[in-house]
Amino acid sequence: MVQKPATLKDVAALANVSRATAARALNSYGYVGDETAQKIQAAAEKLGYRGNRLAQALRSGQLPIVGCILGDIQNPFFARIAHDIEVLAREFGHNLIIGSSEEELAQEISLLASLRSLSIRGFIVAPTSEGNNAHLQGLVDENVPLVLIDRVAEGVDCDSVVVDNEGGARKAVEYLIGMGHTRIGLLQDDMRIFTSRERRSGYRSALAAAGIAADDRMVAVSQSTVEHAVDATIRLFSQKTPPTSLFTVDSLMTQGALLAFRSMGVSIPHDVSLIGFDDFNLATFTDPQITVVSQPVSEIGRTAARVLFERLTGKDEPPRKIRFETKLIVRGSVSRRGGV
Repeated sequence: MVQKPATLKDVAALANVSRATAARALNSYGYVGDETAQKIQAAAEKLGYRGNRLAQALRSGQLPIVGCILGDIQNPFFARIAHDIEVLAREFGHNLIIGSSEEELAQEISLLASLRSLSIRGFIVAPTSEGNNAHLQGLVDENVPLVLIDRVAEGVDCDSVVVDNEGGARKAVEYLIGMGHTRIGLLQDDMRIFTSRERRSGYRSALAAAGIAADDRMVAVSQSTVEHAVDATIRLFSQKTPPTSLFTVDSLMTQGALLAFRSMGVSIPHDVSLIGFDDFNLATFTDPQITVVSQPVSEIGRTAARVLFERLTGKDEPPRKIRFETKLIVRGSVSRRGGV
């Protein structure tokens, strides 16, 4: 016959105390005399009483767990960020719960509410960047440590770790202009997203500084997936007068553009030049290798995690706004146009 697990009632009976006293001693709340507490603990050990320590710790916020909500966890950029945060969390003796908003505000709000119900100690979030940020401001108002990563959220004054998206995009487009290109295509994702807005701003400011009028026919909007980027690139370059070069706002779009050009029989850089924002593994395995705007991905996640754990250990200072610089890595995917 299987023996039933010991209950709080069993422990109280063996220690000859009330259940309330046994609960206080075993759950470390309220006052219990040392002698009585020792007697209760001995009874619990003798009976093999375990109790629901996990639930108790979750309710009290005592478990060393932090939460992380990112955009699309399938995106290599976010996958690397999650890995680096998890590594540093382990160094600080914490576990990490990761959620993916899939770039949907409703899902971000739902995930955050679910994790808040577990009394998780702090959060790292890549916000969808829509105007409704009450769920994030709620964390700030409750003094729950919050670090925004990759993006900022309007009206939410908290720690953040981002890169100079606008400056990076501007450097890429300036390089294309310097190589004689004036019909410069842009492959971007949803303008709700902070990074997409900033990278488009850098694209436009570089054109304006060179006296090149912005042309909506040179811009294609796509979801940030390889498949959607293939279709958007084909549409963009099927025009009567297509771009002579293309700037893509993330690595998945760059890969989609490469596949599209291959399917169309378009040669890089002979027929079209290409620069992508964010480096990726295949960028140096293609022929030619792809010129990219590189961001310090290995530093972004670890820096955000370090800031979070500084807050969790009591560091009290105004919100930190950390912004990393980007670097244009010139390879072989850009050719000079004639006459320059």
